Amino acid sequence: MSTTTPPRPSLASFWHDLPREGKLLLSVVVFEFLGTGLVLPFHVVYLHEVRGFSLSDVGLLLALPPLVGFLVVGPGGTLIDRLGARSILVGTMLLLVCGDVLLAFAGTPWSAGTALTLSGVAFGVSWPASQSFIAAAVPAALRQRYFGVSFTLLNLGIGIGGIIGGAFLDVDRLGTFQTIYLLDAVSFLPGLFLLVVPLRHVAGRPVHDDSLEDARVSYLAVLRRPAVASLMLLGFVSSFVGYSQLNAGMPAFARAVGEVSTQGLGLAFAANTVVIVLLQLVVLQRIEGRRRTRVIAVMGVLWAVSWVLLGGSGLVPGTLGATMLVAGCASVFALGETLLQPTIPALVNDLAPDHLRGRYNALSSAAFQLAAIIAPPISGALVGHHLGNVYIGSLVVGSLLVGALAIARLEPQLPPEVNGVRTPAPAEEAVPA
Repeated sequence: MSTTTPPRPSLASFWHDLPREGKLLLSVVVFEFLGTGLVLPFHVVYLHEVRGFSLSDVGLLLALPPLVGFLVVGPGGTLIDRLGARSILVGTMLLLVCGDVLLAFAGTPWSAGTALTLSGVAFGVSWPASQSFIAAAVPAALRQRYFGVSFTLLNLGIGIGGIIGGAFLDVDRLGTFQTIYLLDAVSFLPGLFLLVVPLRHVAGRPVHDDSLEDARVSYLAVLRRPAVASLMLLGFVSSFVGYSQLNAGMPAFARAVGEVSTQGLGLAFAANTVVIVLLQLVVLQRIEGRRRTRVIAVMGVLWAVSWVLLGGSGLVPGTLGATMLVAGCASVFALGETLLQPTIPALVNDLAPDHLRGRYNALSSAAFQLAAIIAPPISGALVGHHLGNVYIGSLVVGSLLVGALAIARLEPQLPPEVNGVRTPAPAEEAVPA
């Protein structure tokens, strides 16, 4: 008897096989993140130039959401496992709506801080809650493709929202900023409706088998489970050399060392979004059935290349070449993102048992958030003290370390099916003549 490798399923077959619940969830992604794109690039402008808060106060205010989110993610994961992902997700969306409405009318730093704290609580819990909810609604065989398609739609929404916001906003008209924050609040309502009405049967309170493991298992016990600690370490390192640098270190280096204009930075982030939207679906088709750890290793190499390109901008500061190199950095980085976003969430949720899914996703979220808290001060200190070469070198080494961790440490600990390896289908035996 011989075996044959099954063909990679197409994206058309993915949509055909996706349950109704998954299709409903995907249907609101663009609208929800269009609202995010409306406000995300303009927090500093709104709080400093429109509301008149000092830059030092604005910096403290914008540090609140990630800090609060990190503090609540642990209790949030426990609540998800006890109360169900849907109930927690409904609560987070209500907090996001309240936070946006309050921020739209925040005339003092204290009221803005309250609004951003509410948003921080919501964002801290919404990631593990949404990932757990998706895992309950989407079969394991379809999750990697689901996460990739969702990431494409997410970026499309943010990109469209950013373009609309940039064209609509006027720093001399408070009402334009209040409008976008209120529209961001409205963007969460379709998803809230789905959770309350057509998807009310999904991801309720988990059933716990006390003979195996009760709902009060600690996070330490979860970390001691096979592959969990290695996966969380991989998440932390990839976040530290990845998104945390794209959002903070890369702009700082591009401005201070590469002397790239703000318009050039805008071009770089636009290029990042375009690459994701154009290539994510193509990449999904190529990586289906391949070991996820190997895909992550390729991502690490791509990110190392992207940081080399960023470093090159410092060799030709203030020129068109520097701008193009920064845009190239963001574009190559985006190609790496198309490999990361479908794989790590799928690894976490395929590894997690149903009754601990909230805690697995909370640990994954905490690893990413911890890196987001630590990385900006480190990158700021290195760039600010004219240690740009050390900064770029550390990112290149860290990106290659991601691949080493994925293949040498994590891969041996993963069951093949969790690592994305499809079981070959047995071929029919030949009939004797």
